[in-house]
Amino acid sequence: MRLPMAPTDSMFLLGESPDHPMHVGGLLLLQPPENSDATELRERFDEALRRDAPAAPLWRKRPVRSVTTLGQWAWEEDPRFDIEYHVRFNALPAPGNTEVLWDLVSRLHASLLDRTRPLWEMHLIEGLSDGRYALYAKIHHSLADGIGAMRLLRRALGTDPSEVGMPAPWAATDGAPPARSTVAAAIGFPGHAVRAVRGAVSEALTVASGAASLVPALVGTVDRALHDRGGPLSLGAPHTMFNEQISGSRRFAARSWPLERLRLVAKLTDSTINDVVLALSSGALRTYLLARDALPDRSLVAMVPVSLRSKESGNDIAVLMCDLGTRHADPAHRLERVRNSMTEGKRAMRGMSKVGRLATSAVGVAPVAVGVLTGNRAVPWTPFNVIVSNVPGPEEPLYWNGARVDALYPLSVPVDGQALNITCTSTDDEIAFGLTACGRTVPDLHCLLDHLDAELLALEAVVTVGAVDEAR
Repeated sequence: MRLPMAPTDSMFLLGESPDHPMHVGGLLLLQPPENSDATELRERFDEALRRDAPAAPLWRKRPVRSVTTLGQWAWEEDPRFDIEYHVRFNALPAPGNTEVLWDLVSRLHASLLDRTRPLWEMHLIEGLSDGRYALYAKIHHSLADGIGAMRLLRRALGTDPSEVGMPAPWAATDGAPPARSTVAAAIGFPGHAVRAVRGAVSEALTVASGAASLVPALVGTVDRALHDRGGPLSLGAPHTMFNEQISGSRRFAARSWPLERLRLVAKLTDSTINDVVLALSSGALRTYLLARDALPDRSLVAMVPVSLRSKESGNDIAVLMCDLGTRHADPAHRLERVRNSMTEGKRAMRGMSKVGRLATSAVGVAPVAVGVLTGNRAVPWTPFNVIVSNVPGPEEPLYWNGARVDALYPLSVPVDGQALNITCTSTDDEIAFGLTACGRTVPDLHCLLDHLDAELLALEAVVTVGAVDEAR
């Protein structure tokens, strides 16, 4: 039986090309349990394949388009579904460090998924010199968005280190697709921009009282943008090397830091952890661009998805444009600029209706949405320079059949005009930064990891000195 594909989902198939793959991904690093090793983890995955455990319905459907679907994309169950095609084993060459792993994942993330089959792959990777085991998964944006892909991976995990007999990731879901956010870039994946614009239009048409508030909300949003104040729209983002047309090359790099280090900086500066994430990104991008004599005079602008929790608004998500303060040399000044920009933006968004928040968020990301829908051609102006997203994860450790999850790194979808994406996730007491970029547009991506580390050290030094001075 063929089921019609949602029009918004089909856009990711229509907009895809060899230079613009439209899949998202996730990378798990698993630490084998005591008295075990990565070989035993591979054997457990092998057993899962040999058991021929049926893949959940979500993993078995493929896209089709024919005369019977009137030329529109639809879903059907693959009559020749082969789990061994989708689940593959890889081994890293020596020295088996994380840099070698990033290289492999970069190549895997660059290739298109086969449209004659269900649109996903899982790669089980051994050979890490530190004894860990890696699992890289990619899934097409038409099948699941970024947050949905991460949830699919997490459904296979548990919190009990002694639990055994847990299902393989491809058999761990009931087949119901994860709920999609109607708000732009719910965790920073550009494809959400398409849904944001569509969601804003439908909300406005169905909620008359909310639609009446759109005009003042949009006018206020433009006014704040013209006066360089916080909000969902920016008119002052400079053009940078990150805002060019991209190629099909992909690069991925990632690193984790103790979450407590960021918490301490946030506490001593009256900031949020998200503010600190943005300040770290600001300092890293500034250093990266300075080294290439490419730092613009104006500060870079980041598109940031935020949650607006309050008694009135509940758990609405909105998009803010954050002034990263990259024109400031002092890391404390950059953090202050980020904090002020985010505070102003949140205050403005909380003063709007739900429809107003959705519509103004859609306005801010509309240029990227248009680029995706029209074949990813770079827009004539730069709406923002980079997407920076922070998604809090579970506070307790996660396990798969006794193996502890050391990190869960997200991989995103670079598009023309947005060649770099920074997404953070937290697991237990660690925060993981995942960087996805066009390899040709953003060379030496791994340098940004060292710059992030240096920026955290610089912020810690500044706030510690300030705290000592204040105590005196």
